[in-house]
Amino acid sequence: MAVPRTRFVLIETSHAGNVGAVARAMKVMGFDDLVLVNPRWPDVLKRPEAIDRASGATDVLARARSVATLDEALDGMTHLCATAMTPRDFGPPTRSPRAHFDLLLKKELLAQDGQAREADLIQNGPEGIAFLFGSERYGMKNDDVYRCHVSLSIPTNPDYGSLNIAAAVQLIAYDWRLALGARGHGEDVLPAEAEPRRADAPQVAGMLAHWRQALVDIGFLDPAAPKKLMPRLQQLFNRAQPTTEEIHILRGIAKAMQGAAARRPGADAPDAAVQQKP
Repeated sequence: MAVPRTRFVLIETSHAGNVGAVARAMKVMGFDDLVLVNPRWPDVLKRPEAIDRASGATDVLARARSVATLDEALDGMTHLCATAMTPRDFGPPTRSPRAHFDLLLKKELLAQDGQAREADLIQNGPEGIAFLFGSERYGMKNDDVYRCHVSLSIPTNPDYGSLNIAAAVQLIAYDWRLALGARGHGEDVLPAEAEPRRADAPQVAGMLAHWRQALVDIGFLDPAAPKKLMPRLQQLFNRAQPTTEEIHILRGIAKAMQGAAARRPGADAPDAAVQQKP
């Protein structure tokens, strides 16, 4: 299995010192791909607190990027790991980092029934893995967690499980480094440079937005009461892990649905109403 590209994504980070501490934690474990989404300080990567807390990992800060949206941060990533201390009532499965990495690299999550050969499963590992961390005060938003394939929960003291963001990054980076090392990947192994075969997260998000509008157009989805249809479809496609070509097919289907809806009798009538299917 090729070594997955590894990215750490900090969402709406509010403390510059934490960014520097995260850079240090990453460098210690051999990782250097850091992306910030809408941080509190636009110049956070150059602020004195960040540089001081990086403690020699200024090269990681220099390589880091600050972007406006999560979609930009996830470009090229095919497997998304949320970090959330509190389990959600709906969304991806919750696992400890070590248990999840073992499944991810050795058994493949979609074949836990034991039907596929292990050699095939190892070959089909992720091509780009992103670890997402929410703001220090609020953690990750539900919608961001719903996008992910798993919610990683670090086993902590049940009476006091609050971790500083840099400490959480350190623990996950350590477990990920161990998991890669156990499969013969040394710290100096370069990331895979081949173009990803699977669709990345923004491509999946764009397809789902297209499908949402198509479902409204054909009268299947009521935008005023969407319930959890779209998050459920998000989870379906997370499990399916579609390729770029499959995303094109799905968007073609959505376009055809919209065309059929536009041609139906009364489609242009001002009183045409969208009906929610039972």
